[in-house]
Amino acid sequence: MLLSGLIGWPLGHSRSPALHNAAYAEAGIEGMYALMPVRAEAVAQAITGLVALGFRGSNVTIPHKQTVMPYLGELSPAARAIGAVNTIVIGEEGHLFGDNTDAPGFMADLAELGITVEELKEGGALLLGAGGSARAVAYALASAGIHTHILARRLEQAQQLVTTLRPYLKPVSPLHPLSSPLSSQTNDYRLIVNCTPVGMSPKVNASPWPVDVILHQDQIVYDLVYNPSETQFMAQARSRGALAFNGLGMLLHQGALAWEMWTGQPAPIDAMRSLFF
Repeated sequence: MLLSGLIGWPLGHSRSPALHNAAYAEAGIEGMYALMPVRAEAVAQAITGLVALGFRGSNVTIPHKQTVMPYLGELSPAARAIGAVNTIVIGEEGHLFGDNTDAPGFMADLAELGITVEELKEGGALLLGAGGSARAVAYALASAGIHTHILARRLEQAQQLVTTLRPYLKPVSPLHPLSSPLSSQTNDYRLIVNCTPVGMSPKVNASPWPVDVILHQDQIVYDLVYNPSETQFMAQARSRGALAFNGLGMLLHQGALAWEMWTGQPAPIDAMRSLFF
């Protein structure tokens, strides 16, 4: 039995068990993915328990993505750069490897949507927010050579994100804080990504985008929020003819990448996708 699961608190809203267990069934693998709610004070014991119980690996969600890092024997370059782990792989003799599949999951979804690195290099990207999700997306885009600006509620937040990521990027990686508020200059960006929780249920009428800043049909909006499936920000974009997508695709692909790390097999992505779309 291949055991895997999700560590976090709380977990009642998670769709990950359905996603991963469907993949095990489709691939003919005797496996189980379980929710494992863990309080902050019990993270170390939980990691030890995974090894003792013979788990192959685990996903990690808020608020433990950073807390688990000191208890892992090895971290991927992406996990070190982003400063967070969302996937743990348990190898021989209990070796604990921490990775972050959020960044490649985001890029995989862009590719599936037909959004190419080449077109984004021409127009660049604007990220709203400077938290953990923004770090993963910024790392992904800048690593691909896409000119990326970070806009946060406070300029120092954006500057800190850029400062902490830059040592892990190539010298030519274009990553910068945005010092001015949203204005007509945002028309220059091909991709705009909401990395904040603004617009998430139950506050579905909120948007991180001001109504007086107009989007246009050559732009792409990607909202990491996926509940509701169409956010107010997405509706604003579509009303102006822009393309708009939610974060379900990123959730799907980051989960599929973790599944592949545990099983050593290609993920049955279509079976996993059928649960979301």
